[in-house]
Amino acid sequence: MNPLSASYFQQLRRALADAGLAEPVLVIDQDRLDTNIAALKAMLPRSMAYRIVAKSLPCAELLEYVAAHTESNRLMSFNTNMVLQLLALMPESNQLLGKPIPVQALKRTFDETNAQMRSQLQHKVQWLIDTPARLGEYAEFVESAGIQLQINLEIDVGLHRGGMEPGADLEASLKTIYQSDKLALAGLMGYEPHLSKLPNIAGWPKRAKQGAANQFQLALSQTAAIFGQDHTTNMVRNMAGSPTFGLYSDTLLANEIAAGSALVKPSDFDLPILKAFLPASFIATPAIKVSKGVRLPGLEYANRALSKPQSGKTVFLHGGYWKAEPVYPGGLRNSSLFGRSSNQEMLVAPKNASIKVDDYVFLRPTQSEAVFLQFPTIAVFSGGHIKDLWTPLPVSA
Repeated sequence: MNPLSASYFQQLRRALADAGLAEPVLVIDQDRLDTNIAALKAMLPRSMAYRIVAKSLPCAELLEYVAAHTESNRLMSFNTNMVLQLLALMPESNQLLGKPIPVQALKRTFDETNAQMRSQLQHKVQWLIDTPARLGEYAEFVESAGIQLQINLEIDVGLHRGGMEPGADLEASLKTIYQSDKLALAGLMGYEPHLSKLPNIAGWPKRAKQGAANQFQLALSQTAAIFGQDHTTNMVRNMAGSPTFGLYSDTLLANEIAAGSALVKPSDFDLPILKAFLPASFIATPAIKVSKGVRLPGLEYANRALSKPQSGKTVFLHGGYWKAEPVYPGGLRNSSLFGRSSNQEMLVAPKNASIKVDDYVFLRPTQSEAVFLQFPTIAVFSGGHIKDLWTPLPVSA
């Protein structure tokens, strides 16, 4: 069955009309979300922990729903504002930062929070460290502030977006943590989304996958040499994201994977490894103007022949310029000549397109993390009806 069929969007259009929604809204198909959660759980090997990537699902109700249905209290956050929001929302959760935070931001966070929150920041959050220099800054801060921090070390396993490779820098960082009574090693993280996008030429992806595994294993061996095998086995060994979690069939290397986007499947995640997952998020926005023919501004003053309307229909949307592509009605496309607009986006439609003023146009996000935060309301679609309205988290980087 085509997940982007006309009948599906016609049903969704009726549900939105019945709910009285008439402005741009983000829609989550809860039934498809359930399908995707089941697909994720089925792909995880036994004993593999799942960490919810909060930036890809930035909505309190959505995060709580996914946490409940995956039985996970592990979150991945990406800045101090998000950390604080999630600690307040889900105080029993354990957070891992998905990127390193400047020490000044860390200081400010501790300075501006109360004692209870400071305790959670020390014991419920793993702070990601990518270099010995940053670890040194953190070490100075914890000594001066009289606090403790859980540290997770970022390992470069081939993405080359920062992090430490096995070797002298990693050894020095491990020893710094081991010798500190204010820093604790909570785990290692090796992110490898590039593995899903390498062209299948002469075994390139296979060699890259093995290379990533080798790098992470070397990092684990260095860790075991300093902290012992029991600590290394039991600590967080985080790898993967939505494009790659399906590559792991056991927990010998990683004991935790992180994913978020796969559960709503924006179009950037139309990957063979995620073929069991369904698109579960859409932008719905009214066509506020529809006219026959396609005319571009100013041409009547340059060339009268060119000023005649071209075949098709012109559609102006309520809003626009999202990271999204039109999917219904079929045949809609952006105008490269007219350009983009976040106020009234122009789309060109075939002349036989069935669309009139105030009809909903549907677009499929290419990603979720930025798009979700552009809407004040998320409409939850299930069983042919809008059953609830959710609210995205406050905007954060």
